[in-house]
Amino acid sequence: MYIIIGDNMYSSELICNILIYIDKNLKNKISIEDLENTFFYNRYYIMKLFKQEIKLTINEYINSLKINYAIKLIKETDNSFLNIALSSGFNSLEYFSEMCKKVSNANPTQINNYFKNKKKNKEEINEKITSSIISLYDISKIKENYLSKRKPKDPQTKILSIF
Repeated sequence: MYIIIGDNMYSSELICNILIYIDKNLKNKISIEDLENTFFYNRYYIMKLFKQEIKLTINEYINSLKINYAIKLIKETDNSFLNIALSSGFNSLEYFSEMCKKVSNANPTQINNYFKNKKKNKEEINEKITSSIISLYDISKIKENYLSKRKPKDPQTKILSIF
Protein backbone atom coordinates (compact mmCIF):
# COMPACT_ATOMS: atom_id res chain seq x y z
CA MET A 1 0.00 0.00 0.00
CA TYR A 2 2.01 2.90 -1.34
CA ILE A 3 0.93 6.48 -1.63
CA ILE A 4 2.23 7.76 -4.93
CA ILE A 5 2.79 11.44 -5.51
CA GLY A 6 4.62 12.16 -8.74
CA ASP A 7 7.73 10.00 -8.72
CA ASN A 8 7.79 9.66 -4.93
CA MET A 9 6.74 6.40 -3.32
CA TYR A 10 6.11 6.23 0.39
CA SER A 11 6.27 3.25 2.68
CA SER A 12 3.14 1.97 4.38
CA GLU A 13 2.77 3.63 7.77
CA LEU A 14 1.47 0.38 9.26
CA ILE A 15 4.49 -1.61 8.09
CA CYS A 16 6.84 1.14 9.35
CA ASN A 17 5.21 0.88 12.77
CA ILE A 18 5.39 -2.94 12.72
CA LEU A 19 9.11 -2.84 11.83
CA ILE A 20 9.77 -0.48 14.74
CA TYR A 21 7.69 -2.67 17.07
CA ILE A 22 9.61 -5.78 16.03
CA ASP A 23 12.91 -4.01 16.54
CA LYS A 24 11.94 -2.91 20.05
CA ASN A 25 10.57 -6.33 21.03
CA LEU A 26 12.94 -8.63 19.17
CA LYS A 27 14.14 -10.42 22.30
CA ASN A 28 10.55 -11.27 23.24
CA LYS A 29 8.15 -13.68 21.59
CA ILE A 30 6.26 -11.72 18.94
CA SER A 31 3.10 -13.30 17.61
CA ILE A 32 0.72 -12.27 14.88
CA GLU A 33 -1.88 -11.86 17.65
CA ASP A 34 0.40 -9.32 19.35
CA LEU A 35 0.60 -7.32 16.12
CA GLU A 36 -3.15 -7.63 15.59
CA ASN A 37 -3.89 -6.35 19.11
CA THR A 38 -1.28 -3.61 19.01
CA PHE A 39 -2.16 -2.14 15.62
CA PHE A 40 -5.89 -3.00 15.44
CA TYR A 41 -5.73 -4.58 12.00
CA ASN A 42 -6.83 -8.04 10.94
CA ARG A 43 -3.99 -10.60 11.13
CA TYR A 44 -4.45 -11.66 7.52
CA TYR A 45 -4.24 -8.09 6.31
CA ILE A 46 -1.07 -7.53 8.37
CA MET A 47 0.56 -10.73 7.09
CA LYS A 48 -0.37 -10.05 3.45
CA LEU A 49 0.76 -6.42 3.52
CA PHE A 50 4.02 -7.29 5.31
CA LYS A 51 4.86 -10.00 2.75
CA GLN A 52 3.93 -7.66 -0.11
CA GLU A 53 6.06 -4.79 1.20
CA ILE A 54 9.04 -6.57 2.80
CA LYS A 55 9.13 -9.70 0.57
CA LEU A 56 9.44 -11.94 3.65
CA THR A 57 6.88 -13.33 6.03
CA ILE A 58 6.82 -11.75 9.48
CA ASN A 59 8.29 -14.91 11.01
CA GLU A 60 11.07 -15.14 8.40
CA TYR A 61 11.97 -11.52 9.07
CA ILE A 62 11.96 -11.92 12.87
CA ASN A 63 13.94 -15.19 12.83
CA SER A 64 16.51 -13.70 10.43
CA LEU A 65 17.06 -10.73 12.74
CA LYS A 66 17.37 -13.01 15.76
CA ILE A 67 19.87 -15.29 14.01
CA ASN A 68 21.83 -12.26 12.79
CA TYR A 69 22.09 -11.06 16.40
CA ALA A 70 23.03 -14.58 17.59
CA ILE A 71 25.81 -14.78 15.00
CA LYS A 72 27.15 -11.47 16.26
CA LEU A 73 27.16 -12.88 19.81
CA ILE A 74 28.88 -16.09 18.67
CA LYS A 75 31.54 -13.99 16.94
CA GLU A 76 32.12 -11.54 19.79
CA THR A 77 31.65 -13.64 22.93
CA ASP A 78 32.44 -17.02 24.42
CA ASN A 79 28.94 -17.47 25.84
CA SER A 80 27.31 -20.87 25.72
CA PHE A 81 24.91 -21.54 22.88
CA LEU A 82 22.06 -21.67 25.41
CA ASN A 83 22.90 -18.16 26.68
CA ILE A 84 23.22 -16.91 23.11
CA ALA A 85 19.87 -18.49 22.20
CA LEU A 86 18.13 -16.89 25.18
CA SER A 87 19.82 -13.52 24.61
CA SER A 88 18.68 -13.61 20.99
CA GLY A 89 15.03 -14.14 21.90
CA PHE A 90 14.74 -17.90 21.42
CA ASN A 91 13.05 -19.92 24.16
CA SER A 92 15.01 -23.13 23.64
CA LEU A 93 18.37 -24.30 22.39
CA GLU A 94 16.65 -26.79 20.08
CA TYR A 95 14.56 -24.14 18.30
CA PHE A 96 17.60 -21.84 18.12
CA SER A 97 19.66 -24.60 16.48
CA GLU A 98 16.84 -25.42 14.07
CA MET A 99 16.41 -21.77 13.03
CA CYS A 100 20.17 -21.29 12.84
CA LYS A 101 20.45 -24.19 10.39
CA LYS A 102 17.42 -23.00 8.39
CA VAL A 103 18.48 -19.35 8.16
CA SER A 104 22.27 -19.62 7.93
CA ASN A 105 22.76 -23.12 6.47
CA ALA A 106 24.96 -24.02 9.45
CA ASN A 107 24.55 -25.10 13.04
CA PRO A 108 25.84 -22.96 15.94
CA THR A 109 29.02 -25.05 16.29
CA GLN A 110 29.88 -24.58 12.62
CA ILE A 111 29.29 -20.83 12.94
CA ASN A 112 31.51 -20.73 16.02
CA ASN A 113 34.22 -22.62 14.11
CA TYR A 114 33.82 -20.20 11.20
CA PHE A 115 34.84 -17.29 13.40
CA LYS A 116 37.31 -19.00 15.71
CA ASN A 117 38.86 -21.87 13.74
CA LYS A 118 37.83 -22.10 10.09
CA LYS A 119 39.91 -25.22 9.55
CA LYS A 120 37.43 -27.29 11.59
CA ASN A 121 34.70 -26.74 8.97
CA LYS A 122 34.69 -28.04 5.43
CA GLU A 123 35.34 -25.28 2.90
CA GLU A 124 31.80 -25.58 1.46
CA ILE A 125 30.32 -24.96 4.94
CA ASN A 126 32.44 -21.82 5.33
CA GLU A 127 31.29 -20.59 1.91
CA LYS A 128 27.64 -21.16 2.86
CA ILE A 129 28.14 -19.29 6.14
CA THR A 130 29.80 -16.37 4.34
CA SER A 131 26.90 -16.19 1.89
CA SER A 132 24.34 -16.41 4.71
CA ILE A 133 26.04 -13.66 6.72
CA ILE A 134 25.85 -11.35 3.70
CA SER A 135 22.14 -12.17 3.22
CA LEU A 136 21.41 -11.64 6.91
CA TYR A 137 23.18 -8.29 6.80
CA ASP A 138 20.93 -7.28 3.90
CA ILE A 139 17.84 -8.35 5.86
CA SER A 140 18.99 -6.36 8.88
CA LYS A 141 19.02 -3.24 6.67
CA ILE A 142 15.40 -3.69 5.51
CA LYS A 143 13.95 -1.63 8.36
CA GLU A 144 16.37 1.24 7.83
CA ASN A 145 15.75 1.31 4.07
CA TYR A 146 12.00 0.97 4.42
CA LEU A 147 11.72 3.69 7.06
CA SER A 148 13.76 6.04 4.89
CA LYS A 149 10.81 6.05 2.45
CA ARG A 150 8.31 6.97 5.16
CA LYS A 151 6.03 9.87 4.36
CA PRO A 152 7.18 12.99 6.23
CA LYS A 153 4.93 13.81 9.19
CA ASP A 154 5.09 17.56 8.69
CA PRO A 155 5.36 18.29 5.02
CA GLN A 156 7.02 21.63 4.42
CA THR A 157 4.58 24.09 2.97
CA LYS A 158 5.64 27.06 0.94
CA ILE A 159 3.53 30.15 1.42
CA LEU A 160 3.25 32.39 -1.57
CA SER A 161 2.67 36.04 -1.03
CA ILE A 162 1.34 38.39 -3.65
CA PHE A 163 2.48 41.50 -1.85
